[in-house]
Amino acid sequence: MIGAWIILAAYTLDLIIGDPRWIPHPVIAMGKAITGLENIIRRKVTTDRGLRYAGFLFPIFIVTGAFILTWALLKLLFYIHPALAIAGEILLIATTVATKGLRDAGIEVYKHLRAGKLPEARAALGMIVGRDTKQLESSEVVRGTVETVAENIVDAIISPLFFAFLGGAPLAMAYRAVNTLDSMVGYKNEKYKSLGMASARLDDIANFIPARITALLLFASAGVLGLHVKNSVRTVKRDARKHPSPNGGYPESAAAGALGIRLGGYNVYHGVRSFRAYMGEPYHEMEAGHIRTTIAMMYISSSLFVVILVVLLWLLSITGAGWLW
Repeated sequence: MIGAWIILAAYTLDLIIGDPRWIPHPVIAMGKAITGLENIIRRKVTTDRGLRYAGFLFPIFIVTGAFILTWALLKLLFYIHPALAIAGEILLIATTVATKGLRDAGIEVYKHLRAGKLPEARAALGMIVGRDTKQLESSEVVRGTVETVAENIVDAIISPLFFAFLGGAPLAMAYRAVNTLDSMVGYKNEKYKSLGMASARLDDIANFIPARITALLLFASAGVLGLHVKNSVRTVKRDARKHPSPNGGYPESAAAGALGIRLGGYNVYHGVRSFRAYMGEPYHEMEAGHIRTTIAMMYISSSLFVVILVVLLWLLSITGAGWLW
């Protein structure tokens, strides 16, 4: 069973250093492996049906490979010295979490908006979303940032910590592989609708429980910040299932209800305008301050989750139930 303090140390390490560019990140290696496998598949398979079946190779090789390699690395470090294995586990789990990175991305947009630099704010948002941002009004820049921060609380923080709790660094890294696959091939466009179907479905399954946990955590964080808790709960019940993702609507609608704003609306992707169902009611006009409040909700909800995991692990250790892990 993973030690309670390992979860706490990994989360704290990410808060302090994030993902420094001078440290090689596992996601980079995953991305190269995914691209290489995709090239091989496309050279061998040409039909939609064949691509759909070949798409299962991504979870089989990439996700399983991430788990096995992480497990083997920790075993090797343990044979060298147990302290190295502990340090390795903390560092590896920390690389699967992106609290600081998500905060920094949101704050960059916020600072540009507060300084009246709308073009810079649009560019900063464009670095973290897939939609076109060059023509957005400031309120739409706020909306895009709030949606992105809220939705990514799940796959950048809560989900990797959830899987680290269940299976340590190997399972957390396997989850990160699932999420990386979804971000690279899990699209519903013409290019990936067949090849990426298995990866997209696996990501939906992996985030199903963490997304709903996140909504509960956001209710609690709204209460801490004196926001609209009842409206947050009501908005999730009414609007969460309207989101095109089976999971993304839970954190987004929870944030929308807590802030008293309306998310969703029209987005432009590669010149094509599309509509995403509204979530929440526009009790307040969107402003830059909503970005900071969403980030505060992110910090509170993730910290609360870490506390819950630490307590659970401690209780399991003292009751002798650790054998389950």
